[in-house]
Amino acid sequence: MAKKRDPADQKPVGFPLATDWRGKVTEFDPRATPGFEGKKADGKKLLAARDSALDELQERLYAAHHGHQEGRSVLLIVQGMDTSGKGGIMRHVVGGVDPQGVDIAAFKAPTPAEKRHDFLWRIRKHTPGPGMIGVFDRSHYEDVLIHRVHGMTDAKEIRSRYAAINAFERELTDAGTVIVKVMLHISRQEQGERLMERLERPDKHWKFDPGDVDERAYWDDYMDAYTRALRATSTARAPWTVVPADRKWYARIAVQQLLLNALTGIDPQWPEADFDVEEQIGRLRATMD
Repeated sequence: MAKKRDPADQKPVGFPLATDWRGKVTEFDPRATPGFEGKKADGKKLLAARDSALDELQERLYAAHHGHQEGRSVLLIVQGMDTSGKGGIMRHVVGGVDPQGVDIAAFKAPTPAEKRHDFLWRIRKHTPGPGMIGVFDRSHYEDVLIHRVHGMTDAKEIRSRYAAINAFERELTDAGTVIVKVMLHISRQEQGERLMERLERPDKHWKFDPGDVDERAYWDDYMDAYTRALRATSTARAPWTVVPADRKWYARIAVQQLLLNALTGIDPQWPEADFDVEEQIGRLRATMD
């Protein structure tokens, strides 16, 4: 009988998409836990256990590159239907690192002023500088997803935007940014249950938007829009990962693992002191007599 793997040795990473992927989002099981055989308690324990590793890598990235004209950075793009768990990723994964090294941008519907510019104009202002982890809670992909579903932009323009997105992300990677793109994949049934919880609990009423119920009528259209967008924009430099999100605990450890992978790949090192350490130790000791 095969010995069950220790949860601490497992690497949950969702479903990484190949650059030539031709499948459909709906082919992936929203309740699956690819790469992880543990239970919910194991997942929560793993999330906590790896917090320190993520925190140290982020601090090393910040120390090695922050304040420089050029340097490495990470951009985490999180997309998903309403209630898919984007807020939980912000609190339980991104929230585990030093906030001074993280810039979170939540993109809502564009303002009238923003609409007067190219759709990427407002996005560019929030791309991470050297040493930073940038996080997009929704992103430029809204401008191809919602626009396709509700016919706000014609198919030709949508295709043009796919090309613009790929060029934009290529610019970022050329400048030293590692892009991690995540689709939190939730089932329609699970979304309904989470919306119902918001209605049944007074402490969650503030999170409920009646428009979310209206959007459920377009579920299949959204799945088709996601499929098309992911096919067109999953590139070797900026691949997509579909993360099953019906189990919140799994989605969190999967995104945490993807961030760990990105930072480990950069392998930031502590910068060497630009002063004589021994000399400064002597000077400090002199003030302590």
